[in-house]
Amino acid sequence: LRINLYAAMMAEELGLPSREVEGIGYSAQMHDVGKIHVHPDIIRKPGSLTPEEWEIMKHHCEAGAHILGTHPRLALAAEIALTHHEKWDGSGYPRGLSGEEIPLSGRIVAICDVYDALRSKRSYKEGLPHERAVEIILEGDGRSVPDHFDPRLLSIFRSRHHRFAEIYASLAD
Repeated sequence: LRINLYAAMMAEELGLPSREVEGIGYSAQMHDVGKIHVHPDIIRKPGSLTPEEWEIMKHHCEAGAHILGTHPRLALAAEIALTHHEKWDGSGYPRGLSGEEIPLSGRIVAICDVYDALRSKRSYKEGLPHERAVEIILEGDGRSVPDHFDPRLLSIFRSRHHRFAEIYASLAD
């Protein structure tokens, strides 16, 4: 639900029509549905993934798009599931798309997903405070760099990151 709210806020800040804001805000929650095709031992692994496990994990994008199918009512959700790990600089997956080749919905959810993942506790890491998550997104940390994100969305994040903190706090685990 946090991803929905972050994504809707970003879409609204871009000035998208309300119907598109609603669509992205609803569909974003399905971005990781493909992880049901990834074995729980990989998802919950306390340490780093092996290269083989990482390849399996990366398939969740295509699996999610497949699960969501081709019905027009789920087309936006399928698009998001498929493209939310693509990166502006072309270093993402599954297709290595770059820049505006990546659908706007996927670019929006990408930055939202990274923020939420940084903040959230996982089997392999503790959650980070808001300030550190913002620093990583805006300045990079080696794994994540600002070039991964659409510059317009990065600019919105820079000025509106406090809204991300409010949303996270309102729906904290």
